[in-house]
Amino acid sequence: MDVFSRTFLPATSEAGLAIPVVSRHMPVLRRCVTPEETTVLVTRCQRPATPMAGAFLLLLTNRRLVISREGRLLRRAQLHLSAPLRELTNVIWISDERAPAIELAVTGVDGIRERFWIPLPDQFRVRHVDALLSHAFRPRTGEATPYYPAPRSARGRTSTRTLAPT
Repeated sequence: MDVFSRTFLPATSEAGLAIPVVSRHMPVLRRCVTPEETTVLVTRCQRPATPMAGAFLLLLTNRRLVISREGRLLRRAQLHLSAPLRELTNVIWISDERAPAIELAVTGVDGIRERFWIPLPDQFRVRHVDALLSHAFRPRTGEATPYYPAPRSARGRTSTRTLAPT
């Protein structure tokens, strides 16, 4: 058994997903991930803008975010989003403990902003998923940051602004 299979099945049972749901989405998810990837989170989610679009399944691995959609009529699973974590920008999640849920918003490589509503059973699960998202999307240390030198006209000068007291 590969790493993905060993970590995917416990994550689905932790999320409380039914076996028929997992088996419908598994071929779509399997095509998008490599056998060496570790599953971090599997959960159901919805799109707040289009609540009648069907059910979505979110898979977060250590390298990639994959979201598949299940049609309402035929219950056929289709790929909605598959992107490496490094290529996602403006990743924001807001945890709401009053109504136990998390709203996740990401911008993909194509520039389209995606928003997902993740309903959860209780506040403990909200904190757990919040910690998993924080771990997955934390800033990477040791990455090279681009260096843009100051223009020649600005070198050697410093400018400071002070606000006048009101």
